[in-house]
Amino acid sequence: MPVTCLRKACVRPPEVAKIKIKIKIKSQIKSQIKSRGLAVLMFVIPTQRDFAYCRCSLPQTIGKPMENVIVITGGSRGIGAATALLAARQGYRICINYHADDQAAEAILSQVRALGAEAIAVRADVSVEDEIIQLFLRVDDELGPVTALVNNAGTIGQQSRVEDMSEFRLLNVMKTNVVGPMLCAKHALLRMARRHGGQGGAIVNVSSVAARLGSPNEYVDYAASKGALDTFTIGLAKEVAGEGVRVNGVRPGYIHTGFHALSGDPDRVSKLEPGLPMGRGGRPEEVAEAILWLLSDKASYATGSLIDLGGGR
Repeated sequence: MPVTCLRKACVRPPEVAKIKIKIKIKSQIKSQIKSRGLAVLMFVIPTQRDFAYCRCSLPQTIGKPMENVIVITGGSRGIGAATALLAARQGYRICINYHADDQAAEAILSQVRALGAEAIAVRADVSVEDEIIQLFLRVDDELGPVTALVNNAGTIGQQSRVEDMSEFRLLNVMKTNVVGPMLCAKHALLRMARRHGGQGGAIVNVSSVAARLGSPNEYVDYAASKGALDTFTIGLAKEVAGEGVRVNGVRPGYIHTGFHALSGDPDRVSKLEPGLPMGRGGRPEEVAEAILWLLSDKASYATGSLIDLGGGR
């Protein structure tokens, strides 16, 4: 099926699908009556091909126990990788999304599978909707309906002042850090939300303490993108609270990962540790614990919440 058709397939409202199915059934009944008479009328049961235009909301799990299926964007390293490993220990079926580094993705995939988890790695740019569609279709086919989404993928530019930032840089940061999570949430909701035939789920958006601090003289654009993500988290949480989906966020800061190398300062956390109230930087595993708690039933009354993980700053 062409990508353009898949896009339409995944966004068609269920009401339209029901109408089309009813029309198809009525047409088949009328055809049988006309050709063979009422005496031989057979009950028409729509087959899966009749649902082809609403593939992402097929009721394939009715009567079966729900599996915890998690999609982690930017899951091949840092916080995303730590989240994948912890999710494996907690019994999730896992999709590790990554942008470009096949070797890193395969390495974390091997570790996750070694823990006994069913897992796949899917290469996709989550700022491009066509690739997001393909990502979620892979998950549908190989793991089952998604019940948890971690919007962790993000990018950052070299440390600089606003007057030195190019339009290309600004658009890239906003598309990856804001538009990407919104699109991923959209396609997760088409599978999770009760209004679309789903059985509920949870979303965690990975923001940053930069959303509060602003990151002056470093990357105000990154901070602004995370501030937008926080607003999206709060708004979406209220929008889908009655549809069985919880939406929360974590705001890590000063975490020992390779992400800081993208800004041109790989040793940034070590340099800033003495000025942090806790006197140290954080570990990806500490952030992963907060993420998995928010996804779990232990946080069943939490939605629209933001957990700061910045060592007290």
